[in-house]
Amino acid sequence: MASADQVDELSCSICQNHYTDPVSLRCGHNFCRFCIVSALDTQEGSGVYSCPECREEYQERPLLEKKRKLSNTVESFLSTQPEEEETKIFCTYCDSPVPATKSCLLCEASFCDKHLGKHSKSAEHVITEPTDSFKDLKCSVHGEIVKYYCSEDSATICMSCWVAGDHRGHHMELLNVASENKKEKLRIVTETLKSEREETKRRVQRLKDHRREEKEKASGVTERVTGLVRDIREKLDTLERGVLSEISRQEEKISLSVSDLISQLETQKDELSRKIISIEEFCKITDPLTVLKKELESDVISHRSSDVISHMSCDIISDVRDAGCLDQGIISQMLHRELSHFADNLIDLKIKRQFSVMEKSDILLDIKTASNYIIISEDLRSASFTKLNQKRPDGPEKFKSRQVLSSCSFSSGKHYWEVDVSEAEKWEIGVAGHSIERKIDGDESYIGHNTKSWSLFLVNYFGTKHNNTHKKIEDRNPGPVQTVGIYLDYEAGRLSFYQLCDPIRHLHTHTATFTEPLHAAFRIYNNSSIRIIK
Repeated sequence: MASADQVDELSCSICQNHYTDPVSLRCGHNFCRFCIVSALDTQEGSGVYSCPECREEYQERPLLEKKRKLSNTVESFLSTQPEEEETKIFCTYCDSPVPATKSCLLCEASFCDKHLGKHSKSAEHVITEPTDSFKDLKCSVHGEIVKYYCSEDSATICMSCWVAGDHRGHHMELLNVASENKKEKLRIVTETLKSEREETKRRVQRLKDHRREEKEKASGVTERVTGLVRDIREKLDTLERGVLSEISRQEEKISLSVSDLISQLETQKDELSRKIISIEEFCKITDPLTVLKKELESDVISHRSSDVISHMSCDIISDVRDAGCLDQGIISQMLHRELSHFADNLIDLKIKRQFSVMEKSDILLDIKTASNYIIISEDLRSASFTKLNQKRPDGPEKFKSRQVLSSCSFSSGKHYWEVDVSEAEKWEIGVAGHSIERKIDGDESYIGHNTKSWSLFLVNYFGTKHNNTHKKIEDRNPGPVQTVGIYLDYEAGRLSFYQLCDPIRHLHTHTATFTEPLHAAFRIYNNSSIRIIK
């Protein structure tokens, strides 16, 4: 038998039972993991955690340290304890505690092997495994041994309950039969639960795989974006160096020219200074005869004030012209030419980094398809509602409903266009097959209401439509939609809509197998106008 001190050392102070998965706090006290986790959960929100044993406080939820050695000690201790300590059921007739091997439900007594041999063998003395719960095994009404199970009332009963009691006429089963039937049902439930568990496990794994794949994909796209921006930056740096080099070349050329002209003018200035000094010295002579008789140098005499004055302004203009000026025209031409090349190279750079080239397609409206209650602008890019019948000639392509298609159609490739919807309180845009119904004003002709078309709309709510199936775009606050970008990948069967704001938002993608040429399609509501952006 274990001592009381030994049992206390291996018992949790919270549940008073032997430790199960023991852990310890920083203060050194041990608890069952479940017990201490439950205790700490109750302290959530109080602002402080404390040890149930010594009340040491922690500002943050304390970490739990697994006590493997203590766990092994508990397991070793329990494995060495005699069986009677587990059952606590002893022979009723032995003077000292002797483990019981059987119990009699009629006698409500337990027996060791010695006293069991002397016990009555008659049928009414029902022998069972050792038990001390005799009341649970006897009918509380008749005091008889419980032998049957009433499935209608889900109750265990005795013979009297079945024959003359409250359960008379009910469907009965022997306890062992009912037990096996219940176990069988539970085994079926268990198999179902196991199947669901495996499916849940597979779903969890699929989500983990998806998360890993998307993380790898994000890393790859990040690397490609970084590479593309680096390529663009290198191209722009090359462009900048080339233009700045031209500016520096012109500046240096002008500077050298100016330096040469300054040097020439400085020489000229020195010569003029010499002549001035010579004349000033001549003018200092006081004797008139000497002044009149003395000859000056011919180059001094040749300078006349009238010539100097008349040529002075022309010389200044000539100096600037001779020095030269920065040719901004050449710089503008270089920028225009290089930027044009850059725009062409940008497509190659995007392809190099494996990005889709979403170059705008040139979309124009086909006035032959427009309803007579739609005004089409002269540039064939705007469509507006009108109450006045435009009385355009009828034809097989004209819509009776207020709709219009693009003049071009797409039967392959990738295409992108943008639509300004800021002047429309209600709008619907998308694509439609060439064979869409046009001669009725109803659901069969409206884009999104049939198998021939796909749309995005803002009417009473924000959503998408195909084959008259509406799908609300949930958990989004698109705000005032100004411009919508539409991307069609015909071969991939994808039609995507984007809200062009900062940042750009993906709104929805239709997936389908396109089997005929598709046109850009527009439905025009009252007092509304849309425009295709170049």
